[in-house]
Amino acid sequence: MEISRDWKDYEILDMSDGEKLEHWGNIVLIRPDPQIIWKEKIYPEKWKNANARYNRSNKGGGFWEYNKKLPEAWQVHYKDLTFNIKPMGFKHTGLFPEQAVNWDWMINKIQLSGRKDIKVLNLFAYTGGATVACSYAGASVCHVDSSKGMVAWAKENVSSSGLSDRPVRFIIDDVTKFVQREIRRGNKYDAIIMDPPSYGRGKNGEVWQFENNISDLVELCSQVLSDDPLFFLINSYTTGISSKVLENILSLKLKLKNGKYASGEIGLPMKDSSLVLPCGIYGRWEK
Repeated sequence: MEISRDWKDYEILDMSDGEKLEHWGNIVLIRPDPQIIWKEKIYPEKWKNANARYNRSNKGGGFWEYNKKLPEAWQVHYKDLTFNIKPMGFKHTGLFPEQAVNWDWMINKIQLSGRKDIKVLNLFAYTGGATVACSYAGASVCHVDSSKGMVAWAKENVSSSGLSDRPVRFIIDDVTKFVQREIRRGNKYDAIIMDPPSYGRGKNGEVWQFENNISDLVELCSQVLSDDPLFFLINSYTTGISSKVLENILSLKLKLKNGKYASGEIGLPMKDSSLVLPCGIYGRWEK
């Protein structure tokens, strides 16, 4: 497992009974997590200091319960990157801090390549964590997401990180349809990142289901890879899928021989503890 240990503005303070106690800058939140099936609180006193808790509803969804007034938005920093945090529906804050291990990996790959013309395609790009990382590393990025609100949020993150002058192209569109158009246009990318949901709908009602669509999408994306690609990364939070499945799909669909395939889990450490929270999986190819 690759563990994101370099955060200063984010920490898991405790974990118990389906919930994690988190420090986001100067804000403390309690949010649900299905991996936390043990009952013990190691630091029970810390839970009393939470600013807000997200409560799941028996009917689906849930709601935020506020113990202390929260700002509408605030910022956290990861190394030289800055992200805007906002409590959202269905427990989210607009950032997945475990992805920092992938940001570091991408930054390293881009900067060590020695190339100044790296083009990155970021699909299901959400609020742009990977977009910010790749832009910071010196790449030009095409950021694609079907949600207008998420793309606007990504623009905020790029601006907050001082990267507004960098070449980032923001696209609001269904991912598959966009890649199909890029194939027809003959556009190519040196690196591709995707973070597909388990299930979703595009802006025109297009249905996405991970198990049914991921293999075809990777095959499509293989047609927009440049002749000298740098990396291809898939992130996933889909329950029941092994990381090895992602590696297998990349191997079958990309058929790239001048590099290596890998897969694994990513996680977050708990402060003052040996516990680690598993948070997702990845599959990747790198030159």
